[in-house]
Amino acid sequence: MNAPLQSGTSSSGASPLATGRVVLIENDAQALAAAEVLAQQFSLDAALRDRERRLPHTELEAFSRSGLWGITVPRAFGGAEVSSVTLAKVIARIAQADGSLGQIPQNHFYALQVLRVNGSLAQQQRLFAEVLAGARFGNALAELGTSTSQIRTTALTRDGEGYRINGRKFYATGALYAQRIPTSAVDEQGVQQMVFIDRDTQGLSIVDDWSGFGQRTTGSGSVVLDNVYVQARDIVPFQASFDRPTSVGPHAQLMHAAIDTGIARAAYEDTLRFVREHARPWPDSGVDKASDDPLTISEIGRLAIRLHAAEALLERAGTAVDATLHAPDAANVAHASLAVAAARALSTEVSLAAGSKLIELGGARASLSEHGLDRHWRNARVHTLHDPVRWKYHAIGNFHLNQQLPPRKGYI
Repeated sequence: MNAPLQSGTSSSGASPLATGRVVLIENDAQALAAAEVLAQQFSLDAALRDRERRLPHTELEAFSRSGLWGITVPRAFGGAEVSSVTLAKVIARIAQADGSLGQIPQNHFYALQVLRVNGSLAQQQRLFAEVLAGARFGNALAELGTSTSQIRTTALTRDGEGYRINGRKFYATGALYAQRIPTSAVDEQGVQQMVFIDRDTQGLSIVDDWSGFGQRTTGSGSVVLDNVYVQARDIVPFQASFDRPTSVGPHAQLMHAAIDTGIARAAYEDTLRFVREHARPWPDSGVDKASDDPLTISEIGRLAIRLHAAEALLERAGTAVDATLHAPDAANVAHASLAVAAARALSTEVSLAAGSKLIELGGARASLSEHGLDRHWRNARVHTLHDPVRWKYHAIGNFHLNQQLPPRKGYI
């Protein structure tokens, strides 16, 4: 599990590039329809992939060929430029089918948003075209061993007409399956850049050392950068995404909220099914079926309300993020950040509650590993650690109580 994965190959031995024709999705309705078809397919073996940690190479090929990885590409470059609401619904639907598959494209869309906001016309034309042709972008952003999660030590230094990168990354979700690895690196002036590194570049190694008890097949392991040479054309400003008001921060957090909302919906639907089909009533409840137990019914009602509220907040947040794309001023970005923070706060709570309630209401049989139902809570527990929800409440409270705008950070 700790062996490096050689560039240009997958653990299954197949090329990571999509082998079939990539569908060009033209609008929001097509995106939602494609997500529904894929979700139904992905849900069939989701429990098995989780239990045996089967990396989803085949599923990702189908995912890429569906055209869904290109849906945020602007229309000016040939994409559908779907709304943020639609993107959130697509991710939530895939995450409902398989929590890991729902998370894998998150950093791909994040990198595309940075490119959209900060890239040059030439960079946008070239990299957006790669995506529409089926390329997947991963990530190599976070690092271990620093005093805070936001500090980066990976260095970008000049070497002739190009640059060299040295460093080690962790929690590199999607890198294992990607053709390009967008990497954060600090240049010689201390400014953070995003470098879109080709997977086959000499000195770049992807290590499959992710061992989380949830989100087991995201491939969120390490990326090692050993004197990797990159061209200037592959370097896009990154820190600039937060030095001025942009959509990048709330856009990133919206996708995380969508993942948790999808996981919550999956746990909720499995709770309904399992209680109806397998759960037994409490001996003194006076009913013949668990689905007729008043206490069980009440708990389902509470869960349904919270889930529906989370889904409504997710859509509301997506609408706010869309406003930042058209008018990225300080007020709109702050409004979007707060709307997304609310969606993330509730999606965190309901995803954990739904996963736990599934086991509680399903009874002892629901805890058996053969059913794979525990994966929903495990997936939620791991993914919701991405950005501590307590700071979402702080940002929201500080705004309402003290009229303080939230900081422009990727984690709010």
